[in-house]
Amino acid sequence: MRAPTGGLIDRSRRVRFTFDGQAFEGHAGDTLASALLANGVSLMGRSFKYHRPRGLLAAGVEEPNALVGVGEGGRFEPNTRASDLFLYDGLEAVSQNRWPSLSFDLGAANSPIARFIPAGFYYKTFIGPPWLWKLYEHAIRAAAGLGRPPSEPEVDAFEHRAAFCDVLVVGAGPAGLAAALAAAEGGARVILAEQDARLGGSLLASDATIDGHAAPDWIATAEARLAALGVRVLKRATAIGYYDHNQLSLVERRVEAGRAPGPAGLAQRLWHVRTGRVILAQGAIERPMLFSNNDRPGVMLAGAVQAYVRRWGVLPGRRAAIATCNDAAYHTAFALAEAGGEVAAILDSREAPDSPIVRAARGRFPVHADARLVAARGKTRVTGAEALIAGQTRTIDADLICVSGGFTPVVHLHMQAGGTLDWNEAAGAFTPALARQGQVSVGACAGVEGLSAVLAHGWEAGGAAAPSTASRSPSPDGGGIVAEASAAIPPPSGEGDRPKGGGGGQPRAQTKFDGPTNTETNFAPPPGANLKTCFVDPQNDVTAADLDLAWREGYRSVEHLKRYTTLGMATDQGKTSNLIGLARLSANEQRLVPEVGLTTFRPPYTPTTLAALAGEATGAHMAPLRRTPLDAIHAAETPPWQPVGYWRRPRAYPRSGESLAEAGLREARTVRQAVGMIEVSTLGKFEIAGPDAAALIERVCATPLAKLAVGRGRYTFMLREDGMVVDDGTVWRLAEQRWLMTSSTGGGDRMVGHLSYVRKILDPGLKAAVASVQERWGAIALAGPRAKAVLAALGAEAPAHMGLAHAEIDGLAVLVLAASYSGERAFELYAPSHDLPRLWAILDAAVRAEGGAPYGLEALELLRIEKGHIETGAEIDGRRTPGDLGLSVRAKGGFVGAPALARPALHSHDRQKLVGLASLDGPIPEGAMLLTARGSKPEGHVTSAGRHILDNGAIALGLLRAGPERLGEALLASSPTRGRTVRVEVAAPHFYDAEGARYRD
Repeated sequence: MRAPTGGLIDRSRRVRFTFDGQAFEGHAGDTLASALLANGVSLMGRSFKYHRPRGLLAAGVEEPNALVGVGEGGRFEPNTRASDLFLYDGLEAVSQNRWPSLSFDLGAANSPIARFIPAGFYYKTFIGPPWLWKLYEHAIRAAAGLGRPPSEPEVDAFEHRAAFCDVLVVGAGPAGLAAALAAAEGGARVILAEQDARLGGSLLASDATIDGHAAPDWIATAEARLAALGVRVLKRATAIGYYDHNQLSLVERRVEAGRAPGPAGLAQRLWHVRTGRVILAQGAIERPMLFSNNDRPGVMLAGAVQAYVRRWGVLPGRRAAIATCNDAAYHTAFALAEAGGEVAAILDSREAPDSPIVRAARGRFPVHADARLVAARGKTRVTGAEALIAGQTRTIDADLICVSGGFTPVVHLHMQAGGTLDWNEAAGAFTPALARQGQVSVGACAGVEGLSAVLAHGWEAGGAAAPSTASRSPSPDGGGIVAEASAAIPPPSGEGDRPKGGGGGQPRAQTKFDGPTNTETNFAPPPGANLKTCFVDPQNDVTAADLDLAWREGYRSVEHLKRYTTLGMATDQGKTSNLIGLARLSANEQRLVPEVGLTTFRPPYTPTTLAALAGEATGAHMAPLRRTPLDAIHAAETPPWQPVGYWRRPRAYPRSGESLAEAGLREARTVRQAVGMIEVSTLGKFEIAGPDAAALIERVCATPLAKLAVGRGRYTFMLREDGMVVDDGTVWRLAEQRWLMTSSTGGGDRMVGHLSYVRKILDPGLKAAVASVQERWGAIALAGPRAKAVLAALGAEAPAHMGLAHAEIDGLAVLVLAASYSGERAFELYAPSHDLPRLWAILDAAVRAEGGAPYGLEALELLRIEKGHIETGAEIDGRRTPGDLGLSVRAKGGFVGAPALARPALHSHDRQKLVGLASLDGPIPEGAMLLTARGSKPEGHVTSAGRHILDNGAIALGLLRAGPERLGEALLASSPTRGRTVRVEVAAPHFYDAEGARYRD
């Protein structure tokens, strides 16, 4: 029934719905489960095998009993948990697995013959004679499954989306909220995913105060703070799978099951999230207890009862018996009493429970120590309980039985990520141990108990995941820390003044009864209990007797036991039953629970509609979009974009009435004559440290680098094992044993794999660590004859070409690298990503004061073609040796690909090599074939086409057979696809400042 006051529902808003055709009313914020309880409905389903009457057990996704069908036609969705379905006007729900009705189900005839259809009976029956199979096959097929599948095609839309973040927090309970706040306040880009419609988790049913505020008020404050910090909060989003390389899948329910979506028609969204760190804050699931008829409607988890009372303002019963082995259930007793319910008895299986909350309860309720619940009375509803108290059997008058058999941390995602578990014998639970990927479990899912401890645990993990503490490189031997990243690249500005974990301060709880639950688990049924009605898996009707029978028949592997009895194979995947089943097996084996093994935790975590998996992946949803630190600033200029891998970069910043080509030429001329600036955050960036860092770099790169002086850099390139150039970039020696390496735009992810392969496979003995700092550091390039003047105006030192310097620009710590891609004096300025927008604004003002402006990729392409610089994807196409591109390799070899370069074919006179091409007619078509005459065999092709920037004339780079020997030769550049042929003259590939005087002091 509905309590007269309390709950977090909106009592001013009534919501109408039907269940099995009968009309009811609830309130906004109700679930179907809470609304049915409020209307006095306790029978909500039937079990799969015996069709026994079932009611609510839980208040979340672990609910095994109250499964309903929702909606009509193409929106019909079976097997929906009533506890996870939020009420809406017009909701139509029907019960399942019954005929002709829920209250009168002919399938219940299976219950009296249960002895003839025990676990695995179908493996031992219906074997022969074969001709009889036709008689009973139809009946067996019809009995399979629970709800009926939809009979009409799906009518709503489903889509895929991708996202990147520094930290993904799964679960928005107290630990998750604290972790998200700490990480976001520490500068991390955070996504917070919560499967509920509200943030807060267990706090929604708590009477605690945090930072002086009631729990719901603190949740609202925290949610507002997260929004202010730019945290993406996904509600009704369940993390269903954790895969390699810190990629997780989230299913976001945009509308409730069976409900018509809004104008967009979007029902669900499947998120593919790639993240640096994962904080798992999924909580723990309360376990039921074994006793006779423990499946009757009215037998509920104590924590669920507390949630229905405090969150939804519902009394599941008037008079309750509470059976527990821990302190947590005592909170339920106080919650029931405060809402007007009566507590008939607290049956505590512990011999001598003694804690502040137990002592307080003794003054208000009948508390019995060393007491066990033996049986529930009643058929379609609990009418009483039989208990063993002080060795005597007593009957307790009650219409509600609250049970708490301990707590099972939710370790599903941790295990899917390759983590390991430890066994806590006292708590009777597995807790996360070793993490194989970048994940950490916090709060209850890590076995931490007590609100204060949970908040502190989440806060600490969030602070550790923030950039201020995450910017560390692993040690060469895989453990510890080599040095702060700030030893090489400056830390985020103002970091020294920022409190660890964020400026908001760690949330602190004030609660009357806080601390551990003092659980003393006893998985065994009490003496006198009927094992045939002690249900371990209520949905599939798996009893303790079934598990014992399977063990006697030889099914002693946990995986065999699971499949033979169907333990944990229902829609809840054993969330409340698996550990109890393992304990039963361990008791029969006379071994410890961890010794009998674990079943495999596979995705999805909760049932997922196939439509979500097959959702639309076109247009903007086809591929993920990575945004640079300055993406919003660029977008404000509405430039045409160029996809670069998963990134997007401005092609130019056209003025009114200006074409893209005109804008690119204007910007390139600005760089040649004054100064320009461009974001280059998309460059791959790696820190390499350790005693053998130089050796690793020389193993990867084909140029001599080991003797490079500290504070200097050098252009380099990398080869595959077949001798082909795979990428190019620069290498900088920051300290004696610390280096910074850059690779081409969009090539960072590829180089991560290449560096890892060399370090782990080719040279595993090297004492060197590699850390990708791609996302951590943003970069802006200044180029042009006035670039040095811009730095001088800002008080920053301008290092010599291929030198580096540390500078402070308006309070921002910046690393300045002198490297040129344009052919002009140029500098790359590196700063923490979250400081880059401010640095851009400072540079923009200084650049414009020198007559300069930002430029895009069109100008950059013109500049590098005129200078003769090669580009990955154009000249570096995976088929070129260093010699083909005019590059020199280290004479002594020792680098990846060196042995392959000795092959004679790679030094053939006829190989295509890099040349410049000057047009004799007009613009040169990119990709055009190079011919000696019309109809002749192609001798090469145009790789990049541009024009002189300050003068007239089209130019290009290309690959031509024996190219360097053919300077001055006239050829045809023919493009059949464009229908154009122009005459070109072979030239050296450097059309501008071939000696490099302009970028040197």
